[in-house]
Order: sequence, then C-alpha cells, then structure tokens
Amino acid sequence: MTVSLLDLAQDYLEKHEGGVTFKEIWENVVKQANLTEEEANKKMSRFFTNFMLDGRFVTLGENVWELRYRLPFEKTHIDMKDVYNDVETNDDDVEESEEKEYNKAFEEKSENEDEDGEVSSDEESESEDDNTDISEY
Repeated sequence: MTVSLLDLAQDYLEKHEGGVTFKEIWENVVKQANLTEEEANKKMSRFFTNFMLDGRFVTLGENVWELRYRLPFEKTHIDMKDVYNDVETNDDDVEESEEKEYNKAFEEKSENEDEDGEVSSDEESESEDDNTDISEY
C-alpha cells in the first residue's frame, strides 16, 4: 500500500506537537518516501501547494505548521466581517460608475439598431460617406 506524501506529513506532525517548519516536514517526507534528490526537487512545489490547500494543516506564521485539530477554532478561524470591513466604501461608487459607463455603450448600440438587428438608415448614410471614393475630390 502506497502512502501519500501528505499522509506522511500528517504522521510527522502527529509526533511533533507545537508546530514544525515546512523545511523539517519536507525533509522527513522525502526520507520516509525514499525519494531521490531529483524526485524530491520535481515534487516539492506540487507538494507545497497541496499541503497549503489541505484542510488538515494550518500555518502558525513564519512558515511553521501544525495540525488544525490541535488548535482552537478561534485561533484558526478568520472572521470575514473583519476582512470586508477593511474595504473602503468608495469602492461601491467606483464600481457603480464603471458599470454605468460599460452599459452605456450597449444602450447606444441598441438605440442605433432596429428590431432585426440592422443598422438604422442614419448610420448607413454615415458609413456610405466614410466609403466615398477619394478620386471624387
């Protein structure tokens, strides 16, 4: 039976309470999985990405990691109210004006098209003027 690298990391953290640096975890995982240096170099970035995204692990800061279940909820939970309170209220006004400007282009276009989606005669005459042969002048 093959054990995943993340499971090896979990096993290592189970034995080391209080947090461990990623470097220590990775070195142990490489040793336990009997990876060559070349294999370890190829797998390190993917392992780190998967490690960060795995819900079993949580960072304590300064690249020190611990198992999530060992920590109280308050220590690992981010209150989204705090995150959204940091956003300036002016952003809503900017987004609204950008949306109006964006929609204005479509409104102008729809005013110039008839029900069949064809360009009105005013625009046709303008486009005909644009295609006038220069040799006439």
